[in-house]
This record gives sequence, structure tokens and C-alpha cells, in this order.
Amino acid sequence: MKKKPVKKAVKKAGTKGVAASKSSKRPQKPKASKSARAVAKKTVPLKAGASSSATDRKLTFNHAMIYVKDVERGMRFYRDLMGFKLIEDFRYDGTPVYARLRAPGGDGTIALHQAGPGASLASEGVRLYFEVRDLDDFCRKLLQKGFYITQMPRMMPWGWRHAYLNDPDGHEISLYWAGENRMKKSVMQAVREVAKR
Repeated sequence: MKKKPVKKAVKKAGTKGVAASKSSKRPQKPKASKSARAVAKKTVPLKAGASSSATDRKLTFNHAMIYVKDVERGMRFYRDLMGFKLIEDFRYDGTPVYARLRAPGGDGTIALHQAGPGASLASEGVRLYFEVRDLDDFCRKLLQKGFYITQMPRMMPWGWRHAYLNDPDGHEISLYWAGENRMKKSVMQAVREVAKR
């Protein structure tokens, strides 16, 4: 009689083993502790019309992460050539593996992150855009510092002046100035008129 419960216990253990092996293929959600569940139950959603800060309710853009082979080299480009300000950096054994930088004008930030060994840095379909009023002068200064620009500033069909270059890891960058043509519906019409002359 005592053997039957033992067999059931063995079957249950065996079943648990099978269930565990099936579930090991899928990540398990961590179970919240009783205190965490109690806190979650106490949370009261805001009533309709109640105010909160913009970041509580609306999506905000934080930064663009750029994976690089060498964070120090990336910092020399973005900080020393482009004029970004270093906000923070993290080092491993004295070598930078992450750096956060703020654009010299505005609040935009980028982060440089050390790519893993053999990781691809290809960023097809993604281009970073930085706007500068004195585009031509900015590009001349980059050239004087020995940096190659793939396209010097020129008027584009949509009415903005653009220059194109790549950072040291090959990430595409557009330097531009939109000026008075920013967000105007008539820009394409004006460009067509100029093209006819």
C-alpha cells in the first residue's frame, strides 16, 4: 500500500522533469514576491484628466546608441571634431567601453557603445542628422582637421543644404541646414521653379 504513493510521487517528479525541460526552451517570467504583489495591488491609476509630467504619459526620445569598434576613437570624432560634450563614460580596465555625449546645441544625445568581438557595425537604413546654421564653415573646419567628407554642402531637391560623411566606424551622417525651408509645404514647388530656370 505504501508503494502506490511512492509511485505517484515518482510520476509527479517525472512529470515535473518533463515540464521543466519543455519550459527551459522558453524564458520563465520571474515571480513577484508577496510584498511586490501587494504593492502592485495598491497602485491606483490616474483618473482621466489628472495631470502628470510629459515623460510619464508620452513617449520621449532619449538617445541614439551607436556601436563602435573603439569608443576612444569614437569620442575623438564626436567630441573633438564634431564638438559634442562628454556627459559620462564608463571604463573597463581603464579602457572606455561606453560614452554618452550631448550635441553642442540643443538637448540631443548619443551614446557610443563598445561592440562585441566580431559584431557587425552595419547600420544600413539608419543615418544620423545633425543641423548646423553655418554648414559650409563647419565642413571646411572638418576638412582642415583632416576629415573626409563624402559630399560637400549642396542644395537638395527638398530645399535643404546637406553634406554627407561617415564616422570612423562607417555610420552615415548628414550635416544640414534647413533654414527658411523647414517644414514648408511649398518647398518642392519652389525647387521645381528653380530647376526650370
